[in-house]
Amino acid sequence: MRRPTRRRFVPLAAAAAVTALVTACGTSASTSASSSVQPITVGISLPLSGQFAADGLATLNGYKLWADDVNTNGGLLHRPVKLVIRNDKSVPKTVTSDYNVLISKDHVNLTLAPFSTLLTNAAEPPTHSHGYALVAGSATGGLVFAPTSYHNFFSVSLPVKLEMGAFAHWVTKLPASQRQTAAYPEVSDPFADPPVEATALTLHHAGVRTVYQNAGPAAAVSNKQIQQAATTVALRHPQIVVIGSVDLPSLLIFIHTFEAQHYTPNIMIAASGPDQGQAFLDKLNPVNAQDIMVPDGWFGGEQNNALSHVMVEDYIAKYGGTSADINADVAEAYSAGEVLADAVTATKGVDNTAIIKYLHGPVTLQTVQGPVRFLRDGENPKGQAFIFQWQSNGQFVPVLGPDTGAGGPAAQKPKWQTG
Repeated sequence: MRRPTRRRFVPLAAAAAVTALVTACGTSASTSASSSVQPITVGISLPLSGQFAADGLATLNGYKLWADDVNTNGGLLHRPVKLVIRNDKSVPKTVTSDYNVLISKDHVNLTLAPFSTLLTNAAEPPTHSHGYALVAGSATGGLVFAPTSYHNFFSVSLPVKLEMGAFAHWVTKLPASQRQTAAYPEVSDPFADPPVEATALTLHHAGVRTVYQNAGPAAAVSNKQIQQAATTVALRHPQIVVIGSVDLPSLLIFIHTFEAQHYTPNIMIAASGPDQGQAFLDKLNPVNAQDIMVPDGWFGGEQNNALSHVMVEDYIAKYGGTSADINADVAEAYSAGEVLADAVTATKGVDNTAIIKYLHGPVTLQTVQGPVRFLRDGENPKGQAFIFQWQSNGQFVPVLGPDTGAGGPAAQKPKWQTG
């Protein structure tokens, strides 16, 4: 699944407005352009409450922004887009039920996916059985790309296993003296572990010696086990540490254990945690955040992608704030909408069989997240990824990926400071 929270969050005013859309029984909501023309309805189940509520609200903002932009520009096939939303409350079984209702009872024309790999996996069976295309923005874990993956499923974002690819490539270009040893502690999570394991393989082939890796535990690990793994890593003093953290608390165990052991890695990246902004800085000496890295799939300040630039302007006009206030979930959802709209336009209709065939064809589409071209299992290996790093001025900036400047990451983290 995707990490429970993300680097940027939906503004509170927007969240309140979205919550107000949900009916008293929590079953549906919709937006549409004013028109007497029959709308094209798009059904979506989203976690507007429960564990993934923050990301669900941000995802809904992305879908709403996409629909508003489409309607402002004449709609799809000269018809307005209407979103039909159901609240799955972050429960996979409810997701499955929601899509059956959206298709069989609400008779929506099209569907878009929920937030996360976990919830989207529950949406695959019902949409497949009804022959509906399911386009996703945030479902990038292996669960949705399993050998029994559904032919109707398409994920527009870079597969999570490739998210640290730019980091791994950067390490292989460092002088050999700076990349002799590495450790890869994991916490048994389908989102956090794959990029760590892919990085370990790349660095191994580049001659970096693995001093620790606990890949493949059968069940979720406890905080005590995480602390034991962190202690083992610290005692072996690798130059590079690649952490499969699932959230901020699991990352902090590693950091505080490393501090207690007086061990500072030269290079440190985590699957999740450093992207939590002020929440991350509040949990440790802010100086100790310096040079820690984390991957993410979208950068609001990117200028080379004109589509992204326009989306950022539209978001600010609708919700206020700056590009730094835009959750990456917004861009993921918006991208999914763009791909679905491209398929409807290309096939000149809402026939899902034709849409599925088109998206499996030899076509490359452009989105606010970059290029999209699907493999047979629905993966988009052309997706882009950024590596962000906390720097000495307290700024959280992209250092690897498209349009990130020539500076690059720092390769020598300063020693931990106490107090």
